[in-house]
This record gives sequence, C-alpha cells and structure tokens, in this order.
Amino acid sequence: MHWQVAWKNGIRYLLLALLASTLWVTPVWATGAIDIPFPGTAAGVIDEGNVLSAVTQGSVGRSLQDLSEATGIHVHIVTLHRLDYGETPQSFVDDLFSQWFPDPASQANQVIIALDTVTNGTAIHYGDAVAERLNPETAESIVQETMRVPLREGNYNQSVLDTVDRLGKVLKGEPDPGPPVVREVVVEKTYKSKEETDDRSATILVVALLIAATVIPMVTYFMYQGSS
Repeated sequence: MHWQVAWKNGIRYLLLALLASTLWVTPVWATGAIDIPFPGTAAGVIDEGNVLSAVTQGSVGRSLQDLSEATGIHVHIVTLHRLDYGETPQSFVDDLFSQWFPDPASQANQVIIALDTVTNGTAIHYGDAVAERLNPETAESIVQETMRVPLREGNYNQSVLDTVDRLGKVLKGEPDPGPPVVREVVVEKTYKSKEETDDRSATILVVALLIAATVIPMVTYFMYQGSS
C-alpha cells in the first residue's frame, strides 16, 4: 500500500510541476522591440531573422552608409523571426523607433524597416524630415510591394536589396522606379473541359446513330434478298 501512495504522490507532483512550467514559460523565440538594442551605427542591417547572406548584408550596409552621407538620412533594416504574441510588424517597428529615438530631434532623419520572417509581414516608420522626401503612399508601396514580391519566392536577399535600391533613389530625389511588375504566367491547358468532353461525346453519338441508320436497313435488305 505504501508504494501505491508514494506512486500517486509522485504522479501528482509531476503533474503540478508540468502545469507550473506551462504557466510560467515564455515564448523564447519571440522577439519584441526591447530585445533589439540600438546598434550604435548611423545606418545598417540587423539580421535577427538570420535570412540574409553575408554578401547581402555587406552590400546593403555600404549602400545605406552612402545614402546616409549623401542625404543625412539614416536607414535601418531589421529582420526578426517571430513577433511577440499580439504584436504586428507595424506595432513592432513603431515601438522600436520610439525606443531607439526617444525625442523628435533624434527621430527626424531616421527610418526603420522591419521584416518578420515567419509571416513575411513588413512595416516602416520614419521621422518628420524624411517625410519631406518620402510620401506615405510611396513608403507603403516600398514595404508592401517592392519588398514583398521577392518574398513570395522566399528570396529575402533580393527583397532587401530591391527595397534599399528603390528607397535610396526616392530619398536622393531621383525618379521613383515604382514597384516591380508582377508577370502572370499563363499555363496552357492540356486537358479538355467537361463541356468540351460532353460536346465530343455527343458528336460521336450522332455520327454513330447516322451510320447505324444507314447500314442496318442495307444489311436487312440484303439478308432478305438472300433468303428469298
């Protein structure tokens, strides 16, 4: 009996421990704005999502540094893998912007673009001085069209490269190349539709009936002639 009581108590304690662990566990892999400190550079890439190659990070970093020197505008690209529960890319980038640049003076020439690699959600936040060169419609097009088209194929490197290229041209006052042109691939149909199949079947039936209507009387006539 003692071993049965001990066994039941052991199971009870184990269940309580499991319950406590589920209550206190936090989403280890989720990322919030507080988890990403300011990098200390004027502009650049933070690849928390671990989706960008070293070549892309180097190329984008140089482009953003050149843009910063040419325009005084500092662009930061942040990728992350999984947001905190209830967070959206926009709420994340808004919080991160306020965390990195807490006052209007420090915010004026800053841009942060965020990309969540789980949902491929994208968002942008920028300061007042940037808004003089970048209107809301173009900003939205950059993160929702230019950035997202390559993401359909899982091409994160191309997504970031295209985004930085278009954004850089707009901020420098050059003509906006616009979003990428999405070409629809038309696949030639190799099968017949139900209507086409039905039409063909009906045609075959009509031809068969016509042949039967012609041949059967002839055969009957010759058989009759042969027997008479």
